[in-house]
Amino acid sequence: MVRPGSPGPLWGVAGKTGYALSCIAAALVLAISGFSYFVVRDVSEIGGSNAIVSGPSIGAQNILLMGLESRTDYDGNILPADLLAAMHACSVQGVENEGCGGQATNTLILIHIFADGRRAVGFSIPRDDWVTFPQAYDGQTQGKIDQAYGDAYAQSLSQTASSAMSRNQRYFQANEAGQAAEVATVEALTGVHVDHFAEMNLEGFYELAKVLGGVEVCLLHPVRYDPYSGFYAHQAGYEHLYASMALAFVRQRHGLPNGDFDRTKRQQAVIDSVIHQLRTGGMLSDLPKLNDLLSVAKQYVITDSGWNLLQFIQQLHGLSIGNITFRTLPDVQYIFIDGQDANQVDPAQIQQIVHATFYPSPGSSAAPRPGSTGTAGPSRTTVDVYNGGNTAGLAAQVSAALVKQGYKAGQVANASSPLTTTEVLYGSGASAGAATIASYFGVTAQPGAGTAAGHVVVLLGANAAMPDISASGTAASASPSSAAAAPTTGPQGGAVIARNGIPCVN
Repeated sequence: MVRPGSPGPLWGVAGKTGYALSCIAAALVLAISGFSYFVVRDVSEIGGSNAIVSGPSIGAQNILLMGLESRTDYDGNILPADLLAAMHACSVQGVENEGCGGQATNTLILIHIFADGRRAVGFSIPRDDWVTFPQAYDGQTQGKIDQAYGDAYAQSLSQTASSAMSRNQRYFQANEAGQAAEVATVEALTGVHVDHFAEMNLEGFYELAKVLGGVEVCLLHPVRYDPYSGFYAHQAGYEHLYASMALAFVRQRHGLPNGDFDRTKRQQAVIDSVIHQLRTGGMLSDLPKLNDLLSVAKQYVITDSGWNLLQFIQQLHGLSIGNITFRTLPDVQYIFIDGQDANQVDPAQIQQIVHATFYPSPGSSAAPRPGSTGTAGPSRTTVDVYNGGNTAGLAAQVSAALVKQGYKAGQVANASSPLTTTEVLYGSGASAGAATIASYFGVTAQPGAGTAAGHVVVLLGANAAMPDISASGTAASASPSSAAAAPTTGPQGGAVIARNGIPCVN
């Protein structure tokens, strides 16, 4: 089904997250497709920020992708009214008089490229994760992780208010301050060094969206109208979204079963969709469109100045679409702090998961950090899966996917009673495996009273969906069919099945 929209300036505006990252997706696809040096060399003109000291452009590297939900351009000018209207958020007057929007990094994905250039794994970092900043930004020492950029940005503008710098210089410096702060905050949370970053703001999303022209998504369930984002869907299944509906799709978190985590899954799904579109939609064989894509990237994507994108792309010739996977960092619980809802996180657990995924020990798909007591590998960990949710057969699907990753199959059954939320429990010696499994569902593993030694128990809640359960660093990721979201029954009675590697999401 194609959702109607009127042609015009906003035709094709799509999800900010997918398009914030689609320039990197384009680079990946160019590399995978073996495009000539004369085509890909144009990406060497992208860059310009001295916010961080760049790492290597070849070999193993960590890349932070940032989507900046700013209602202004990089010179501090308010975005056009029609684009603000397409976002279903804030008028020009709202930005001017109410400070609507700010400089929040509502999209943060940390990607690790393995040294052989053939595999990549990314962790989405939910924007509402409550963290301690590595230093005070604009007087703030704690906050949601997406605030670090905006606080440092505001601090820089305040410090240069009376300087002789030009307006452009002041805002350029403020953006560099924000970029440096966000990178430092992500490093502090994850415990790994960021070698490079890429960033795009809403103006860039809009321009890139005009080139790409929409995004295909898949929904597990119909979605009621959300007044905050403007998104709705009358039925489950696939839709090709244009204009404000596609933008609303990746902005929505209110009204979703798992809030910000569901939004994160939507963002990951849009990235998958964009990569598929770039690979199969004919754009890469249409040189005028390809040039338009690269032109937008050169104009609107900001990267660290030391990142040699040409070297980076040339390294990735062995990378296939099936070897790029995305996961979500877990939280502990929802909390209300400093007058706002947030996600409480466990930095030590997050650092263990990220380190084990990015730097696994030889022969393991995800190893604990040195000194961890949870040393049992997948082959010695038995996983029991109980379905307390609404999707028939989900426990069997989860168990089968975990067996493919080397875990032993335990009990697979329906829970004795319905479960509201998904939980992952572990017995003695199984904490490392439990942490990895929990990260697939975006939850935190907990010790389970009475759970047998070497066992992990997965309790699937009411809104659980099939996550991307794939090898993290030692093998190719799951195929699109095995990594797909769980089928669900749509209003017409047919199963909603993921296709083309695009998962179905809430």
